[in-house]
Amino acid sequence: MNEQIYKQLGIEEDVYRFCEQICEALAPRFAEIDKRAEYNQLKVIKAMQDAKVSEACLLGTTGYGYNDLGRDTLEAVYANLFHTEDALVRPQITCGTHALALALMSNLRPGDELLSPVGKPYDTLEEVIGIRPSKGSLKEYGITYAQVDLLPDGEFDFDGIKQAINEHTKLVTIQRSKGYEPRKTLSVERIGQLISFIKSIKPDVICMVDNCYGEFVQTIEPTDVGADMVVGSLIKNPGGGLAPIGGYIAGKKDCIENAAYRLTSPGLGKEVGASLGVSQSFYQGLFLAPTVTASALKGAIFAANLYEKLGFTVVPDAKEERFDIIQAITFGKPECILAFCKGVQGAAPVDSFVTPEPWDMPGYDAQVIMAAGAFVSGSSIELSADGPMKPPYAVYFQGGLTWPHAKFGIMNTLQEMKNAGIVTQFP
Repeated sequence: MNEQIYKQLGIEEDVYRFCEQICEALAPRFAEIDKRAEYNQLKVIKAMQDAKVSEACLLGTTGYGYNDLGRDTLEAVYANLFHTEDALVRPQITCGTHALALALMSNLRPGDELLSPVGKPYDTLEEVIGIRPSKGSLKEYGITYAQVDLLPDGEFDFDGIKQAINEHTKLVTIQRSKGYEPRKTLSVERIGQLISFIKSIKPDVICMVDNCYGEFVQTIEPTDVGADMVVGSLIKNPGGGLAPIGGYIAGKKDCIENAAYRLTSPGLGKEVGASLGVSQSFYQGLFLAPTVTASALKGAIFAANLYEKLGFTVVPDAKEERFDIIQAITFGKPECILAFCKGVQGAAPVDSFVTPEPWDMPGYDAQVIMAAGAFVSGSSIELSADGPMKPPYAVYFQGGLTWPHAKFGIMNTLQEMKNAGIVTQFP
């Protein structure tokens, strides 16, 4: 029965059978993911119950947004969930980069230094920091930047980090996910090890974790191992595919207060900011987030196993433990990225008939191709793929609101690779 509907969607028999064999072998691993999702689901429910979420919280406000019960309670839910003193969760935070920039700019002052002990940050942060010149960057405000690369084996360069920390080091930014780099994603446990080391050298330094793509992949979060702030986007994991916009910062009360004053205005802070009718989507999306993240995680593991069998380099590899939902596949040729992204787009429920093309995307130093036929524009918890059109020509796959959709998306990428003559036979 299933084979027939896949055939109607353009999946040929040899592609279908090859993919089914891989999925059958992954059943025990998928069962473990479901157990973790169950734990995280209950954790979200407890956070909501402890914050006394009521039906009134689902209603929105307009104008100034004074006394917005839903907004304030949702921030209490996030604080409960991440075990922090406070949180800022707002539709006025436009994306993950905005959330990170907000956390940095509000907690750094002229003369301070920002340190990245895990190598180069994600491309869009280069202009925020001032690595690439941009108006309004941290560099323009007299904030310096230092970087310590990971060692060739992917381990932390503890000696280099110790030497880099100085009297001006105010904030350390730790990117959990790999971004457009071939390195491994950091587990929460490794992040905790790094934070502990940094705090042993300078206890008052602020440790901030870019948590994008990592929420609910494990049963603990970076704030459980010493992070002062975690930052993320609501159109990634924690929005569950329902949040139409937004970002969050959770952490120490003074860090969140600084961020709130920067987001709105000195003297106003968290007191203003209408929820504009998105409260229900924020709550319901968070409620669904653990199981949605689990579906995306299964899709990433399926993709790794499939493309590794075909001889391509995948990060993480087919058997590695997962700490985010992103799967990197290095093809070495631009035509492979084009075919892969065409397959993802062709599997989408929205705009399946369009062909993704590389373009000059703001914040990047090379053309980027993006495939995402999403209900929320740009939502990368939905089935999506992207990558810079430059060597080593790697594509980054993530998302899938349901496992069947993630599965079909990967199957369709293989079908497009076959149609293009890139893959001609299966192991």
